[in-house]
Amino acid sequence: MRFSILLTILCVLLAVPAWAQRIAVELGKSPLPINQYYTVSIRLQDQPLQEYSPFPEIEGFKKSTKFSSTKTIITGGKTTTILTITQNYAALREGDFVLKPFSMKVNGQTVQSPGAPIKILPMAAVPPQGPAQPNVAPAEEAERATKEAQEFVDKADNAFLTLYTDKKEVYVGEGVNVTLYFYLANEDQRLLDFYDFVNQIEGILRQLKQPNVWEESFEFTEITPENVVIKDKPFLRFKLYEAVLYPLNAEPLRFPALSLKMIKYKVAQNPTLLTEDRQEGYKTFYAREQVVKVKELPPHPLRDMVPVGQYVLRENLSKKSVAVNNSFKYQFRLEGEGNLAAIMPPVPAAIPGLEFFPPDLRQDVTRQAGHVIGSKILTYAAMAREPGKYDLGDAFEFIYFNTATATYDTLRATLNVQVTGARDADAQILSRDLGPFYKIIENEDATLVSLYQVDEIKRYTNIILLVLLALSGFIFLKRKKL
Repeated sequence: MRFSILLTILCVLLAVPAWAQRIAVELGKSPLPINQYYTVSIRLQDQPLQEYSPFPEIEGFKKSTKFSSTKTIITGGKTTTILTITQNYAALREGDFVLKPFSMKVNGQTVQSPGAPIKILPMAAVPPQGPAQPNVAPAEEAERATKEAQEFVDKADNAFLTLYTDKKEVYVGEGVNVTLYFYLANEDQRLLDFYDFVNQIEGILRQLKQPNVWEESFEFTEITPENVVIKDKPFLRFKLYEAVLYPLNAEPLRFPALSLKMIKYKVAQNPTLLTEDRQEGYKTFYAREQVVKVKELPPHPLRDMVPVGQYVLRENLSKKSVAVNNSFKYQFRLEGEGNLAAIMPPVPAAIPGLEFFPPDLRQDVTRQAGHVIGSKILTYAAMAREPGKYDLGDAFEFIYFNTATATYDTLRATLNVQVTGARDADAQILSRDLGPFYKIIENEDATLVSLYQVDEIKRYTNIILLVLLALSGFIFLKRKKL
């Protein structure tokens, strides 16, 4: 019993480090110049992001934008997915800083970080700002405010809700960035606040869902404001939703008019330190209806099959020269912007003398600044059967619709492989398809059988029959005597 308990505890202790490796915290590089972001990231392996606690505050830094990236690796039929959420930090001044040890809760699991020193390289110093002095009300005014009811006025605000699409017209399969923003003028920050945001955003997301698209959503759980300038006026911009949508057919994307209810404060006409200077109310903001037209791709024999986007091809060979009956690997790497998940691995055309096998796949996707970019890496194993020089462009090509030029384009392999040595006739025969009769050999019993087995079976059968006959005669004679 004691041994079973110890064995169970040992298994749990061995499993904890393996589980911890599936969620980790990564810190950015240091030192770095003041015009670059310092980063803190959380990395999740083979699990979706459900929730996570806020990223830590760093003294001397201000939180800026966040972005997510996804890496998919398929090797030997096993798929590994790595999701990374990165928080950017902007340094307020140059000097030496310390990121203190911290912990974050991700998907219900607590991950620790020991922190790190951060050095910001010298640049132009930001002039320090003095602390703001509070307004002091005269004593007689405070006394009067306690006796009289305060009057509140509804002050005009400069805020609006808008649904942004980076394109008004796209092709089938072309990505369109859709973002919902709430803008608020800097001087009106005390006038407005979010109200029941979680429930409201769930309803808004249901309205934004499109039935005939592939959606790459930008995951974020914190609504952090960005500083922007509109017509020389500073605003805070809150990003409430962002995704890149890839239409699957020519149906237009229709986004209905959206509404967001906010807390709107009335301000005191004669504010004092002894009375409330705001009175809570509500105001609803609206975003106009949006329609994105979707066009069919130009006529082409593969119009309904080709990927859409902007891609470049990178190649690599494990060996440029290989001996007969030896293997090599060829890497076909597609990089660019588009729906990488929709790209099917190219099937190599048959080349006499080379035998290709199904590829291992690795996919890296980064969602940032309204774009989905990344790479799809296909690694093919091949066997050299006959000597000669082979142009891999005869086997590999990738046809797609280029959204930059609005034309069909083809990326073709450019590398060559040299196969050396003499032709192996036996290997060539074994590599041929010899028909269904020979294919059943793998499923048949290969145990050796004696050529005289049948004669031995006959001999033993005859002996058994004679014994049975003699036994039957003995029984018959004995019964007759009785």
